[in-house]
Amino acid sequence: MEKKQARLRRARKTRAKIAELKVVRLAVHRSNSHISAQIFSGCGTQVLAAASTMEPGVRGQVPNGGNINAAQAVGKLIAERAKAAGIEQVAFDRSGFHYHGRVKALAEAAREGGLKF
Repeated sequence: MEKKQARLRRARKTRAKIAELKVVRLAVHRSNSHISAQIFSGCGTQVLAAASTMEPGVRGQVPNGGNINAAQAVGKLIAERAKAAGIEQVAFDRSGFHYHGRVKALAEAAREGGLKF
């Protein structure tokens, strides 16, 4: 099985469980150059909050979007925006990526920002 197919298989299993529970979902996507996070509604059709290293505000803070410092900045930003939207509890959807490195840094920064998952 190819690397991308294996990741998508892991993502499908996680998303099926989260959809069954109908809870608000914090989805993370990681590329070589950037990392982004979105908070979806319980039905999965609306984006309630989003943050990414491609935004001008984050680019001003962090020169390189593909490292742990950038992931921490996005984690803090998504937590702030979730709080502003009245969201406290989310389910963490790592999109099949291993919970390590940048994905872990984003999750820990979001927890420090006040999100519970």
